[in-house]
Amino acid sequence: MVQKTVRLTMAQALVRYLAAQYVEIDGRKLRFCAGGFGIFGHGNVTCLGEALYEHRQELPLWRGQNEQSMAMAAVGYAKQQLRRRFMFATSSAGPGTTNLLTSAGIAHTNRLPLLMLAGDAFVTRLPDPVLQQVEHPSNPGLSVNDAFKSVTRFWDRITHPAQLLQSLPAAINTLIDPADCGPVFLGLPQDVQGWAYDYPEQFFAEKTHHLRRQLPDTRELAAAAEALKSAERPLIIAGGGVQYSQATAEMQEFARKHSIPVVETIAGRANFVHDDALNCGPVGVTGSNSANNLAKEADVILAVGTRLQDFTTGSWTAFAADARIVSVNVGRHDAAKHMSLPVVGDAKLSLPVLSEALGSFAAPGIWVEQAARERADWAAYVDENTSPVTKDGSNRPMSYAQVIGAVNDVCDPDDRVVAAAGGLPAEVTANWRTKSLGSVDVEFGFSCMGYEISGGWGARLGHMEDHPDKDTIIFVGDGSYMLLNSDIYSSVLSGAKMIVVVCDNGGFAVINKLQNNTGNESYNNLIADCKLAVEPFAVDFEAHARAMGANAETVYSISELKEAFGRAKQSDRTYVISLKVDAFEGWTQEGHTWWEVGTPEVSNSERVRKAHVDWEAGRAPQRKGV
Repeated sequence: MVQKTVRLTMAQALVRYLAAQYVEIDGRKLRFCAGGFGIFGHGNVTCLGEALYEHRQELPLWRGQNEQSMAMAAVGYAKQQLRRRFMFATSSAGPGTTNLLTSAGIAHTNRLPLLMLAGDAFVTRLPDPVLQQVEHPSNPGLSVNDAFKSVTRFWDRITHPAQLLQSLPAAINTLIDPADCGPVFLGLPQDVQGWAYDYPEQFFAEKTHHLRRQLPDTRELAAAAEALKSAERPLIIAGGGVQYSQATAEMQEFARKHSIPVVETIAGRANFVHDDALNCGPVGVTGSNSANNLAKEADVILAVGTRLQDFTTGSWTAFAADARIVSVNVGRHDAAKHMSLPVVGDAKLSLPVLSEALGSFAAPGIWVEQAARERADWAAYVDENTSPVTKDGSNRPMSYAQVIGAVNDVCDPDDRVVAAAGGLPAEVTANWRTKSLGSVDVEFGFSCMGYEISGGWGARLGHMEDHPDKDTIIFVGDGSYMLLNSDIYSSVLSGAKMIVVVCDNGGFAVINKLQNNTGNESYNNLIADCKLAVEPFAVDFEAHARAMGANAETVYSISELKEAFGRAKQSDRTYVISLKVDAFEGWTQEGHTWWEVGTPEVSNSERVRKAHVDWEAGRAPQRKGV
């Protein structure tokens, strides 16, 4: 029997294949690829652009303003969709492609699906050297696209149209695999994009994918249960993987059945609502006294869906030296960190069977009571920390915490919060009181400045699918705003309304704080401390946002912020609220663990030398790989 074929260019076949991929989510059949973001140039407009135009209904293409921000939007979409759907970003050859590199780092670090379709050099090399080509005399096959190999889960350069028959299924499998999920990079040489090939028609048949769920090994499960049964002070660390597994209900049931207090990672914020009695706050460097006090005393720690990065572990000083760690994770690499007892498996399937293995085990009442006291003490601290007035009624300098608390008070339960890098992730993590599950996105895996607005745009595109009447709220500092703000314009053009709260503290204030805390003088962080030719001045963020089509206003108090937020809620387009916060006062002072940073052993400054000694003293409880 002769196999039926269809003659297509490589670019046409790629797009047609993407359009034929579906995923089943909660009984619904949806396109696995929800569309993409693109800026066209000579490396992708003539061939890939032609193919995307033919499928513009099935795979809608959004025009961003910068390749980095477009890919960040794709990351924000994937995170909001809990990794169950993805979007692509396409770029021309050369600098358009290298702009994607930072976003690939975000996706790789956070285990999120992102497809990058980038122009590449001509395979024939007949026109070499070409515009934007980086030449390597000793390696003519090397291009800037090879730089992506360190920040991708799957990398390929399509040098012949037939190669898609193998490469595209492998790419899709990477994007949907819960353990290996991450960014995929496909280099598309400009000549090969237009070359034709007789593809089997069967290759383009509709395919519906299902999220793979892996049961844990029975021996690993038994070892984990034995360790937990021996615990007198057990503690659960709930990470972002709990949400990606859609296992929040199983996590809550597990914790309640066995009376085990729960603390959250930054990525795991909103695994529990604030009012849940077992929710004892965020853990780690940007955590809470409640969570960190419990972590210090816990004898067995059940880490679920977390890669245990340094902000969670306090650079491995947050836990008792003899504490045992049981790690439930779909990824083998993450499950086995720091000599953990690994339980490699999907959280949604693993937690019920682990619970069954524990039987009637419950944490001792004295431990549960201690957790409740810690929780109450931290709640009282947040009440005070987010208040614009002191206990005696006097006004306090306006702070991140107050801004966060005010928005928290007036937002809807299903509004989504986005923050990243700078001082706001710590302040949001510590002070935000979760109203609904899965409603917080603090990008602190790659800690990438600039993600806030761009990632928020992508998150809003996804959020609109489920909650069109709710809002996506962006907390951003003036430093990140200045770094990457053009997707305010994108959000207006695309009708993806956001509420953007710009907290202006005059520069990179949190790094200035770190600089001062390590004995250094303020230098090159706050605008006032930079090399300047004029007197320092503030940016008019209101006027800037209006110039990009957004509604905007500037406020001068917390009460005005709440009133402005009400107007933002009623706005039909992106609304930017700008206000000044203090760069020195008002930081959340409690809830921090030690964090390892490099400090100078030798310095002319006595303050720097003293800070080095003090900082190194915090290393004493650091676990050395066990």
